[in-house]
Amino acid sequence: MLHDTWPVDGRVMCVDEFGPLNLMPRKGKAWGPVKRPRRLQATYNRFGGVMHMLAPLDLATGKLYHRIRPGKRWREFLGLLKALHARWPKEKPYVVLDNFSPRKHTKVRAWAADSDIQLVFLPTYGSWLNWIEAEFAALRYFALNGTDHRTHEERNAAIAAYVRRRNARANPKTNFAPASPVRSWTEYLAKAA
Repeated sequence: MLHDTWPVDGRVMCVDEFGPLNLMPRKGKAWGPVKRPRRLQATYNRFGGVMHMLAPLDLATGKLYHRIRPGKRWREFLGLLKALHARWPKEKPYVVLDNFSPRKHTKVRAWAADSDIQLVFLPTYGSWLNWIEAEFAALRYFALNGTDHRTHEERNAAIAAYVRRRNARANPKTNFAPASPVRSWTEYLAKAA
């Protein structure tokens, strides 16, 4: 599996988008002060538009990188690929991702092929195989739950602070889903071949 056996000529990154990030109160758990429960505003009006976070998880270091943009179209994804290519110019990126249509755009595929970037698409309905999904669950829990950000800048700063704290303690990602029956089945098939 690409998650465990990294290619010697490159770097494996799991990429996905997180969002939509709109300005609305997010429920969560917290210690409540005695006799005065914490209140969140009503969500009738959601001003400020919607943003999306595109993020790669570098399996070799365990670090999460992110970009927050107003859309999640092919142009934003191509910009992310170009940034990854610029960050590690001497290594071939192996990008693990789901089958979201902007990632399969002809311009994205052409640029990736010309730049020697390997796009590794997961099977349909197999987005849970993308390791970054677990990181998004932690991001939601530790950075967004129980918040009521008034501006996108305030929310983006909270996300960036979480990513900095998380990356300071990051370790390489190994042993992806070791007890999964799917994993044992794929290993069985590999041995049988």
